[in-house]
Amino acid sequence: MRRIIVGFLAVALMGVALPAHAENVLRWAAQGDGLTFDPYAQNEGPTFTHNGQVYEALITRAPDLTLVGVLATSWEAIAPTIWEFHLREGVTFHDGATFTADDVVFSIERAQHANSQYQFFVEEVSQVEVIDDHTVRMHTDEPVPLLPEQLYSIYMMSRSWSVANGVSEVQNFSAGEENYAVRHANGTGPFVLDLREPGIRTLMSRNDDWWGLSEDNPHNIDRIVFTPITNAATRVAALLSGELDLMLDPPLQDLRRIESTPGLKLVSVPQVRTIFFGLEQSRDELRTSNIEGANPFQDVRVRRAMYMAMNMAAVQSRLMRGYSVPAGQLVAPGIGGHDGGFDTRYPYDQAAARALLADAGYADGFSVTLDCPNDRYVNDEEICQAIVSMLGQIGIDVTLDAQTKSLHFIDLENRETDFYMLGWTPSTLDSGDVFEYLFITGGSWNAGGYSNEEFDALVEQINREVDVDRRNELMHHAWQIVIDDVAYLPLHHQVLTWAMRDELDMPITPTNIPYFNWAHMGEE
Repeated sequence: MRRIIVGFLAVALMGVALPAHAENVLRWAAQGDGLTFDPYAQNEGPTFTHNGQVYEALITRAPDLTLVGVLATSWEAIAPTIWEFHLREGVTFHDGATFTADDVVFSIERAQHANSQYQFFVEEVSQVEVIDDHTVRMHTDEPVPLLPEQLYSIYMMSRSWSVANGVSEVQNFSAGEENYAVRHANGTGPFVLDLREPGIRTLMSRNDDWWGLSEDNPHNIDRIVFTPITNAATRVAALLSGELDLMLDPPLQDLRRIESTPGLKLVSVPQVRTIFFGLEQSRDELRTSNIEGANPFQDVRVRRAMYMAMNMAAVQSRLMRGYSVPAGQLVAPGIGGHDGGFDTRYPYDQAAARALLADAGYADGFSVTLDCPNDRYVNDEEICQAIVSMLGQIGIDVTLDAQTKSLHFIDLENRETDFYMLGWTPSTLDSGDVFEYLFITGGSWNAGGYSNEEFDALVEQINREVDVDRRNELMHHAWQIVIDDVAYLPLHHQVLTWAMRDELDMPITPTNIPYFNWAHMGEE
């Protein structure tokens, strides 16, 4: 096995000119790769992570999730519908071009493009006004109290580089488009993208001109080598053999073995990610069911029955080995709008579930296909297999279709699914993000087509409400609606664990994003 791992990672390093005297080459792996280096084409965790080493936003989050300035040094609402941002001076892109206010204008407009999955975060921005090279004002038609939190997700791009390379428009990922920005990048961040081979390796090097090196920053990384390793046993073997310094998603069954290995350590934190199932509710007939002329998922009794048939306590103890928290709400503790009362699950009750199915007219059950990723979430395929068995016990015959996340997400984007797994971390750490993407009619990740006019109207109010107490009341009402509707089937909140070498010092983040500019290798 060791020969296989060494050979595998040797291929990843082949042709890479490492620093002559540097030992600080950080080698890391995860089960899945990022999908693209076009920073607006896919709102997906690993993609956001890879892009975040190269690109920077105006604002980011510290390890404790507080907002801190990056390319913006300060910001304030100078009027109810005007936010002013003061930009960091002396910042250059990797190609040497100076970062200015014009690049902010370009980036916001590009993020609003029809192909962008980040439209929600900037859709209310009606104008970006340039005051001078280092000051911009963002105008909105209505007050947007969370605009700074939303801008955390918008990486800044160079207008001149994008125009020169024909990528002024966002990649159409769902159509399989390949443009220059998919495998090339030009950010202002701490690392430069040297090589991108999707599914094989991604190589980055230290940006010696990064503005942050003059700040109080612990980063001493010279090169980064990322290798996606789908097979869990292979990832663990690579870590144990010393071929990796960091692994983001260690298999739960191997945690004790890793922790007891000299030179390795585990770090854990509750993750602000919730895993759930979506259900096709917009079509009058499911694509993969034996029921003709009707859609069982349009009946709330069926959705509730499926919910009550899922024994998440068993999943927590057996599959997740305690590294999960059964969920009743699609946001985790720490997210704005989370409510402990809503986060209590309906009781696991197979008899009641069967009675609900019979009452809905499906006493004999029905068949359907469950679409599941096999390389995105912790034990994703295993969880889906367990739920297939549980639903079978109440008469629902589920066929599992598990595939790599890149294909899985295209099916969701194209609305080619009846029943599917998804996980969500709200970038704004607020329920409004979840409402906009997952629940409102036409939401970009509302793959099941859930729709409720009263809920949609509430979200419009939530997005404009500046009074915190009133906004919380509206969010409570909105959550009550979708929980009563059983719009989705919540599973659990993940507990995050990273495995790394003792000599690597890097804070773990509840968002599961490693920022290598916070990393330090070796002795102090």
